[in-house]
Amino acid sequence: MAISRVPIYALLLLLLVFSATAEEETGDVAEESAVLTLDSSNFNEVISKHPFIVVEFYAPWCGHCQRLAPEYEKAASILASNDPPVVLAKVDANEEKNRELASKYDVSGFPTLKIIKNQGASVQEYKGPREAEGIVEYLKKQVGPASIEIKTADEAAKLTEGKKVFIVGIFPEYSGNEYDTFMSVADKLRSDYDFAHTLDAKLLPRGDTTTKGPLVRLLKPFDELFVDIKDFTAEALETFIETEGMPSVAIFDSDPSNHPYLLKFFNKENTKAMLFLNFSSNKFEAFKSNIDEAAKQFKGKDVSFLMGDIEASQGAFQYFGLKEDQVPLIVLQQHDGDKYLNPNLEPDQILPWLKDYKEGKLKAYKKSEAIPEVNDEPVKVVVADNIHDFVLNSGKNVLLEFYAPWCGHCKKLAPILEEAAVTLKNEEDVVIAKMDATANDVPKEFEVTGYPTIYFSSASGKLVQYEGDRTAEAIIDYIKKNKDSPATADSSSPEPTKDEL
Repeated sequence: MAISRVPIYALLLLLLVFSATAEEETGDVAEESAVLTLDSSNFNEVISKHPFIVVEFYAPWCGHCQRLAPEYEKAASILASNDPPVVLAKVDANEEKNRELASKYDVSGFPTLKIIKNQGASVQEYKGPREAEGIVEYLKKQVGPASIEIKTADEAAKLTEGKKVFIVGIFPEYSGNEYDTFMSVADKLRSDYDFAHTLDAKLLPRGDTTTKGPLVRLLKPFDELFVDIKDFTAEALETFIETEGMPSVAIFDSDPSNHPYLLKFFNKENTKAMLFLNFSSNKFEAFKSNIDEAAKQFKGKDVSFLMGDIEASQGAFQYFGLKEDQVPLIVLQQHDGDKYLNPNLEPDQILPWLKDYKEGKLKAYKKSEAIPEVNDEPVKVVVADNIHDFVLNSGKNVLLEFYAPWCGHCKKLAPILEEAAVTLKNEEDVVIAKMDATANDVPKEFEVTGYPTIYFSSASGKLVQYEGDRTAEAIIDYIKKNKDSPATADSSSPEPTKDEL
């Protein structure tokens, strides 16, 4: 199981939304910790004792975990005296005995925090801040009621003010299937949204004040400002909230109030159409009008839209391999990774181009660095334009690392790979290589969900992800045990077919 990597989209979101922060040295940890230490031997017993517990899955060598540790400890100390107390715990997921436990809770990167309720019956992802004050505030809300009753117009105004989505259930009485379903959905989605319920629609700041319910009203600071639904199946309510709780076009600029919508935009597993331009341009309103119209026409067709300011989009340009002289441009990325680019466009070209995409008239583009003219270092450089010939069809045994230049774990691994490459330099059928996955598109044969990701392609064409220890000795031993010779064609076998592009 691979649990030593940070998911790609998490890295991208950090790159796009948040500025880098300087690493701080942590002080000495108190001898008696407020954070419970769990492992495979006591995990189930402890979970069974608590109706609400937060568990951090971490690795001792993880820099993000090390920075979180003092904040997590401080939050645990504060929450221990909360009413009711909130318990914080941790599991060293790097230990072999805890690997199965980490796999059970879908741990794919460090740190991963899970909110476990009702003695393990409910498990939710922690999506809150990573500093003590924010952790405390977030968890106090999670352990409190999922929905707050609104009794006065003043209460409604205070709860719904600001740039956030707010969901209110309007009921003739606080009982019945509709009410129970609403409260169940509120509890499930409380990490992402604020919920309230009321008996009187007149108290709400927007919408029909004469309705008696039951219905759910979603208030929002964008688009049509409010929308109602009367379908009280859990699936319908969740879909309604997730769909209507996003602006039709997410705005990517320096305004922090837009960041939650950006997180949802990039986390959604669908096709993304992203328009980048200078927001101070005299054509801004024309572009906004056209992208809004495109979003309306493509609503319900599994395409999300974003409009990004060039001043705030440097991280996006780095990630997608774009250049500022291509602005204004629109880049469309499918969930399977294929990308389509339309640079230096005019506002009225947006819709025709998107229609051409839907009709299959566009050709995807591939991001690739230039093939190196000189490639004589121990660890060879691979780019998108030669990865198939250099790795998959080379007839050699190739260990390939996908890395990011800014990744600390990748930097630690670099001298280890070089040592292994130098040791194996006389093995003519063995190659150790690397590819900058931020500057090159990764082929679909490889699943790169974080950095570093390592694959081994044998001479006979077997492709497996390397999950062994990150030491030169372990890597060398793995290659020697798993390398083989090119497959020889059986004269009695049918002609091999070519892989489809």
